[in-house]
Amino acid sequence: MSSPVSTIKENSNKSIWKESIAPFMSKYGIVFILLAMIIVMSFMSDTFLRTQNILNIVRQISFIGIVAMGVTIVIITTGIDLSSGSVIALTSVLVASVAHPGDSLIGALALGAGIGIACGAVNGIITAKGKIPPFIATLGMMTAARGLALLFSDGRPIPNLSESFMFLGKGVVAGIPVPIIVFILIGIISHILLSKTKFGKYTYAIGGNEHAAKICGINVDRYLIFIYMYAGLLSAIAGMMLTARISVGQPSMGVSFELDAIAAAVIGGTSLSGGVGTIPGTIIGALIIGVLNNSLDLLGVSSYWQQILKGAIIVSAVLIDSRKNKKS
Repeated sequence: MSSPVSTIKENSNKSIWKESIAPFMSKYGIVFILLAMIIVMSFMSDTFLRTQNILNIVRQISFIGIVAMGVTIVIITTGIDLSSGSVIALTSVLVASVAHPGDSLIGALALGAGIGIACGAVNGIITAKGKIPPFIATLGMMTAARGLALLFSDGRPIPNLSESFMFLGKGVVAGIPVPIIVFILIGIISHILLSKTKFGKYTYAIGGNEHAAKICGINVDRYLIFIYMYAGLLSAIAGMMLTARISVGQPSMGVSFELDAIAAAVIGGTSLSGGVGTIPGTIIGALIIGVLNNSLDLLGVSSYWQQILKGAIIVSAVLIDSRKNKKS
């Protein structure tokens, strides 16, 4: 039989855990996981912490990371975007067709941005105005955009891109690859947009309770359309940089990108139930995927096992999110 003193101490320890440690770990636990992975790999591989390898990791995840930021904002509204990879492909072939030597770089970039925004607008309108579930609406766009990419290019790569355009994917500024610079800039913009503006507040409100958001006077349909347009724009930016990176417009580009983007968002703490998620968390999630892929490559692990491990991590993240929702 426990004494009153021991009971008080036990209750006190539980209180400290619930009020201080548990919230801290819930907020920053993902950062500790990333740091632990980096520390372990620094002992297991001599090349892991080399500057060139770190730059390679960040450059590789910059494309997924950009897409994941848009997907994060969509998921916060309890939506989903399965069309990201196909929008990347459609952007790739259309922009590659007008990015030849002598063509206007600004014109090519404007076309790419317009494609992404248009695809996002269609997703948003079908979801908001047509009241079609986001899964079905974006699944339809995934199929249609991929088909348009194949139709336009006749299923063939489109080469002969200008040097100025390829700089977007291959260029280096002050020793930092351009894709990383763009990734950082979009991360800053997206974070400010989500955490410091009315747009961000309304996004969380819609994800928390759409009906209550409407009662409060929020034009839910309009903001949903804007949110999907922003996600489409980020997919198009990733598509243009990938095209510049491989020096060719490719209709098969972006396959499974939407799944990796969703994985980065979920691993980073974005709740599939809506109303919860941050851009820094998604960036950490993307880095975890990048470090995992790079680590397994350095250790010579089969790519098949890499897919299995990535799937297990995604399922684990969803299970943790589900348990959090039940407790709350």
